[in-house]
Amino acid sequence: MKITKKAFGCVWLALVLVLTYLPIFIIAVYSFTDAKMVGGNINGGSFNNYTNLFKNEELRDMIIGTVLLAVGSALIATVLATLGAIGSHYSKRIPKTIINTANQVPVVNADVVTGFSACVLLIILLGIGKDTYVPLVIGHVVLCAPFVYLSIIPKLKQLDNNLYEAALDLGATPAQALFKVVLPQLIPGILSGFMLAVTLSLDDYFITTYTKPSTFNTISTYVVNATKGSQTEIKTALWALSTLIFLLVLAIVVVMNVLSVKRKEKIKK
Repeated sequence: MKITKKAFGCVWLALVLVLTYLPIFIIAVYSFTDAKMVGGNINGGSFNNYTNLFKNEELRDMIIGTVLLAVGSALIATVLATLGAIGSHYSKRIPKTIINTANQVPVVNADVVTGFSACVLLIILLGIGKDTYVPLVIGHVVLCAPFVYLSIIPKLKQLDNNLYEAALDLGATPAQALFKVVLPQLIPGILSGFMLAVTLSLDDYFITTYTKPSTFNTISTYVVNATKGSQTEIKTALWALSTLIFLLVLAIVVVMNVLSVKRKEKIKK
């Protein structure tokens, strides 16, 4: 019976992995060919898709704009979420409950609702021009900050509160105790939250669609528009872009896991 359960578990895990990674693998393979569509005839290997990706000015500007938006909004969201998490952790029970509950709403809320709400509030009611990047950045910060908050809260719960009080007793100011005692122990959670925020910003479509300037595109909005067009060269270049993004994310995950293991080994020693 145990063998049957173990075999079923292995088969189920293998099925999930295949369904998750096989489409990515297929796109990666076709990105190194001269095929015009996935499933089409392959006459030979080629790096033209990667060459076109960086030679095409429109694609290059789109990638740079997407990365700048993701990193910038993630930085703002990380700072706000870190301050909010610390403030919530050291607050009394009722304020802490209110903050935690309010933070959960954007997490479970649909992106389309958040995007439309941001559009109505910022562009229609407050009159902030959609030709600016302000609504777009605010929308992405609203999307990312709650997830950064959730990454930092567990680290705060693991923190020994006596360390902060001990720092104050030893003559440190509240600011010195915060920056030299509390924040260094939150760095793993802050970095994890920041990387998650970057990923969410890169992946977002609905909030970006409702708040972006008409002349600006991120990877997600550009891909959707490109699939409706007939420019084969751009479509195939996006296969290369997808492959590069996957490899970059994979490398970051591996590095973070290796650093985490090394950190735990140092703590044990």
